[in-house]
Amino acid sequence: MTEVKKNNIKPEDSSRTGRKWMYWIFCSLALFVVALGCTYGMLLSGSAPSSAVVRIPAGASAEQVRDSVSKNLGDSYAQKVARLVALRGTDLDARHGAYLIESGMSPLTAMRRLTSGPQEPLTITINGFRLLPVLEEKIAGRFDFSQDSLMNVLSDPEMLQSFGLNTDQALALFFNDSYDFYWSASPADVVEKIGAHYLDVWTPQRRAKADALGLTPADIMIIASIVDEETNAKEEKGAIGRLYINRLKKGMRLEADPTVRFAGGDFTVKRVRNPKSVDSPYNTYIHAGLPPGPIRTTSVETVDAVLDSQPHDYIFMCAKEDFSGRHNFAVTYAEHQANARRYKRELDRRGIY
Repeated sequence: MTEVKKNNIKPEDSSRTGRKWMYWIFCSLALFVVALGCTYGMLLSGSAPSSAVVRIPAGASAEQVRDSVSKNLGDSYAQKVARLVALRGTDLDARHGAYLIESGMSPLTAMRRLTSGPQEPLTITINGFRLLPVLEEKIAGRFDFSQDSLMNVLSDPEMLQSFGLNTDQALALFFNDSYDFYWSASPADVVEKIGAHYLDVWTPQRRAKADALGLTPADIMIIASIVDEETNAKEEKGAIGRLYINRLKKGMRLEADPTVRFAGGDFTVKRVRNPKSVDSPYNTYIHAGLPPGPIRTTSVETVDAVLDSQPHDYIFMCAKEDFSGRHNFAVTYAEHQANARRYKRELDRRGIY
């Protein structure tokens, strides 16, 4: 009879082997956790040395975003943020915009801001721009689009017609004010928002006041732009606006010195000596009626001053000889000549040519 040999492994040996395996597994996991902690600890350590706005262009790559962070906040910080962005796997192409990384912000928080946070708004302030190309350049310089692309929108007759304006009057669309946008806005977005403000200002009540004067909103914008060039004195704006309306109704030329400066492109001229020498449709000394468009951006306050101006009979004005920035008004040409002589004497005395 064959004798079957029994297994010589004792229960306590099997238990000891299992504990060894558990020990090694635990050690391996512990080492992995420690290594992972060290890696992430290095990624999460540190903070932004200063505040900066990081811009992600349309179609930007991860390398472009890292370079942008590096340029503003240093390479070490940028490397950490870039690694965290890569780990999150966000498609940066969909994150076109500008994002504020604040001083002291951790790389993890910066990553969250870049991959899922809100954009940082920017403010555009319009104040007394005389030339549309200069305004276009100023605006385009703050956004991720070119001046030419904005110019193309603002020269679209159909778009301008929707606001009751023509291509010569595009500057009228821009009231002196501050407007908030995102850096990723398109030229059409910008014009749409500024145009919406224009329509908000031109309420039915204001349109009715313009109509009562026999003028359109565009006409009022042109008159207001001349008024703003004539004076900074708020209390005079209505009177000056009404004076030009009086001249229009009488069929007189406006003969406004600011239109001569605009036509000549030299805004430093203090004394207009030969106003008829500048041949331009904007020169109201040689052309009847209003100039083709505004000669500067104007404000809601000036528009209201013109619309709410009290009737008067003045058709002449001359700067006061005290150089206060205010004017002497006259009904007759003889009164005006007397005012002009006093002002001319003072100009000569001060050596202003």
